[in-house]
Amino acid sequence: MGMFERDQQVFADAAPLDDSYEPEDIRERDDELEKYQRALQPIIDNRPTSNIFLYGKTGTGKTVATKFMLSHLESDAGAYDDVDLSTVWVSCENLSSSYQVAVALVNELRRGQGQDRISTTGYSQQRVFDLLYEELDSLGGTVVIVLDEIDNIGQSDDILYGLPRARSNDYVDDVRPVIVGISNDFQFRENLSPKVKDTLAEKEILFPPYDANQLRSILRPRAEKAFHDGVLNPGVIPKTAALAAQRHGDARKAIRLLRHAGDYAKNNNIGEVREDHLELAQEQAEVERLKELIAGLPPHSKYVLYALANLTKETDDGDVWFRTTVIYDIYTKVCEAEGTDTLTTDTIRGLLSELAFLEVTESNQEHGGMGKGTYKEHRLLWEPSVVFKMDPDPAHVDIEQ
Repeated sequence: MGMFERDQQVFADAAPLDDSYEPEDIRERDDELEKYQRALQPIIDNRPTSNIFLYGKTGTGKTVATKFMLSHLESDAGAYDDVDLSTVWVSCENLSSSYQVAVALVNELRRGQGQDRISTTGYSQQRVFDLLYEELDSLGGTVVIVLDEIDNIGQSDDILYGLPRARSNDYVDDVRPVIVGISNDFQFRENLSPKVKDTLAEKEILFPPYDANQLRSILRPRAEKAFHDGVLNPGVIPKTAALAAQRHGDARKAIRLLRHAGDYAKNNNIGEVREDHLELAQEQAEVERLKELIAGLPPHSKYVLYALANLTKETDDGDVWFRTTVIYDIYTKVCEAEGTDTLTTDTIRGLLSELAFLEVTESNQEHGGMGKGTYKEHRLLWEPSVVFKMDPDPAHVDIEQ
């Protein structure tokens, strides 16, 4: 027997439970796919095509639907000699400006042609845009430009003004750029500059969260491929769907939860996946997710988080808020338990802002009334038990009542 053996107990093929898996068909999005097809149809008809923006929370099928539709579009376009189609895809997850998006697009287009990349610094924005127009013009025809998580650029939206007007402004001659923007923020369009709103002239497709019935439909075919016969108890998929629908309606998280439940059964040498494994897997998945969220933050962010978790666990109300000064008092006790010096109150305010940005905590500005000024209150958006399980020896401290 070798040290590494293929799983014969739980997983037959875990690939369908992976984030990168592309299903053969898209379930529970018939209406959205029909709107998508109508929006893309002018490309096949060789007519001017509107830009397309997809809105919806994470895990609602926007990205997988786009890959599915573009795959069919490219295949079907091949049947027409007069349709010249190219696609380029850029994830804006770590891009916070139009300049960075334009650089990424130039490099992605050059990668497809085996050319050298350009640096992310050293060019003016206009020069980068000019390079982008040159690359697009060299392709010709219609170029579908997918900007995934486009909301990350915030108010730096020049690229959404420049690309749709490139042809009318004579920046390009032989190409028709079409933008497909994918956003998790339903308010993204409202925050764009007026000139961009007027220029985009886009079709909007909304992807609502999945309900429990839809999630069951999505999970079943994946589970049939992923698990050995008889491993999955009958109630596991309905419960997975119900938990996910209740908490977020996110298919990606539902699939991950099912995979984590399978991992739990496999790692503990249990020959079946049961409903009770889901709760155990859910908590472990939340711990890992929280670790990912704060991985890039300084150690004292974790100490602030422990302080807020200690405060929250002492209450019966998960919706309780705490002032910065109260959190700071407990933070000093956490630092003492960790054997480290404290940071200043102002620094802790900054760390709390970072945690709120990551949606680990939530902050509100409160008014103390006449002559009392304003102050901030904060609450924990995660269960304290999840916070404490990030560390094998978390800092529990006594809180004076």
